[in-house]
Amino acid sequence: MTPATLTSAMATLGPDWHSDWAWDHYKDVVASLSRELGLRRFCEIGGGRDPLFTPAEIAPLGIDYTVNDISARELEKAPKAFRTACFDIAGDLSAAGIAPAQYDLMFSRMVFEHVRDVERAWTNVHQLLAPGGVALAFFPTLYALPFVANHLMPEWLSGGIVKAFYANRGEATDDPKFPAVYDWCFSSERRLKPMLQRAGFSDIHIQPFWGHRYFLRLPVVRQIDDALNARAARNDIRALTSYAYVLVRK
Repeated sequence: MTPATLTSAMATLGPDWHSDWAWDHYKDVVASLSRELGLRRFCEIGGGRDPLFTPAEIAPLGIDYTVNDISARELEKAPKAFRTACFDIAGDLSAAGIAPAQYDLMFSRMVFEHVRDVERAWTNVHQLLAPGGVALAFFPTLYALPFVANHLMPEWLSGGIVKAFYANRGEATDDPKFPAVYDWCFSSERRLKPMLQRAGFSDIHIQPFWGHRYFLRLPVVRQIDDALNARAARNDIRALTSYAYVLVRK
């Protein structure tokens, strides 16, 4: 039976409050939406060199998979088996020659925090989705401390900190760091739903997550932060989330 709403579709997956669940199950969530709602034409927004799925995972599913990115250089590093589409999700789609209503499922992970006009991006997503199409964005939220700090720091400083603590991050790796602006990066339904409705969506679900792994090397700070996040989750304090899934259907 097709779920009546995206909220009911998400509920069947039994999400946990901690962001570990969000990271561990994101691919499963995308696959479940595709399966339950019959969505076959995928577009991964900002997938670049590192799309969520591999060609081997997609081939048996009969999925038409397009990897989008604003950077042609990033798309050159995408798997050759996938279609690519170089355009700015927050740009002028008509000027870029992008046809409307061509995707059934659009999704992104750790992309929307880098978009400078997120409302325009969601409006473009609505235009690109076929009737009944679904979009899912997974992004960090304010006002989690690591992201507030990243937002306030100059890029040269935040980039240096990331490089010092995470050797796998950098332009030469598969996980480069891009400047983040955090436009509309919240999990509050009160704040997000009016904007998403202006973009054209009526079926909207926002799944909040608390906690993160940025303090793993700071034992005392980590324990205090973990306790605060657990309490915030119990009380559904959206201002203290760390990540969110935003699901919308056209």
